[in-house]
Amino acid sequence: MTEEMLNIGIVGHIDHGKTTLLSKLTGKFADTHSEELKRGITIKLGYADTILENKEKKRYISFVDCPGHEMLMATMLSGAALIDAAILLIAANEGIKPQTKEHLIALQAKNVKNIIIVQNKIDLVTQEQALKNYKEIKEFTKGTIAENAPVIPVSAQQEINIDKIKDLLLEIKIPERDTKSAPEFLIARSFDINKPGTKIEKLHGGVLAGILKKGTIKIGDEIEIKPGVTEKHANQISYKPVKTKITSIMRGTTPIKEATPGGSLAFETELDNTLSKTDFLSGNIASSPGSLPEITETIKIKHQLFKELVGEETAEKTITQIPPIKMSEMIMLSINTTITVGQVSKIKGNEIEFKLKIPVVPIKGDSVGLARNIHQHWRLIGFGEII
Repeated sequence: MTEEMLNIGIVGHIDHGKTTLLSKLTGKFADTHSEELKRGITIKLGYADTILENKEKKRYISFVDCPGHEMLMATMLSGAALIDAAILLIAANEGIKPQTKEHLIALQAKNVKNIIIVQNKIDLVTQEQALKNYKEIKEFTKGTIAENAPVIPVSAQQEINIDKIKDLLLEIKIPERDTKSAPEFLIARSFDINKPGTKIEKLHGGVLAGILKKGTIKIGDEIEIKPGVTEKHANQISYKPVKTKITSIMRGTTPIKEATPGGSLAFETELDNTLSKTDFLSGNIASSPGSLPEITETIKIKHQLFKELVGEETAEKTITQIPPIKMSEMIMLSINTTITVGQVSKIKGNEIEFKLKIPVVPIKGDSVGLARNIHQHWRLIGFGEII
């Protein structure tokens, strides 16, 4: 029985039960991976891993718990860059919220086509209400990437139908993995795992956590991290790539010698912990030295805008149309796990060129989420790909 690997994103409105569902699917709370628990909402991308199996299959599943809070859409988008499939959670007692819509279009922006819809908290509604909510969900997904997605009624709290979700996760088609190209490791978190007062000889190097998009990385490999660290010379900020060596690899709690795409990974490196602590390197990409394109402060994309703006409407206000992107406008771009802001410098048909505030590593064909500042909030307005 071969062990297959999948990265599953859990998305949905705040308080619709994502963290509870995750704990029932994996036996652990993803929030414990974040230092930001104090606020009670998932702020950074939380991770939890589990192994699911039946008679024919064994699958290693990494769950990425994407934040549901509207202010955290940028983090949600960087989470969507890491996943093969998604569970969209909708609470039966609350129904479809503006954020639910925003999350569905975020999945579309990041080209995530495999979606399972979980109608949660069915223990809190009557049968009639549950059916009415089911019809609303079917109506809501009509004409979207989730149109044919299965809808499973669940009570995560009472553990009703959790096994049905597990069955579906075992059925999802594993995407083809590219293990031959130069590695592309998307860094979502970076941290220092040493406790204060650790003796020098027992110190661990900096840890990088994220997803290997393609290629293979093994213990002892040298990697180059881009854009890297900032350096300031005469008020000019420049970026310097960082090189280091992999000293150990963890998939969940399992140490492995060689990593291939699929599943969330943590690499211990020889990096000085001042470089890795508090997510200092999140948003960077690691590869074998010399393999990644040069970092750039200008980027060209082909883009498409959504038909309408979601996440903005109230009961009285209708959803608004999205005006085209204009010259000199500032747009937030979400590329892999990087967030940057770009000023439009050229428009030709659906091709746009941006001058970036924070440089990126431009990988042709990578998807880009586009957000516009509307009433002091970054709102998702479309998507594109790097050309």
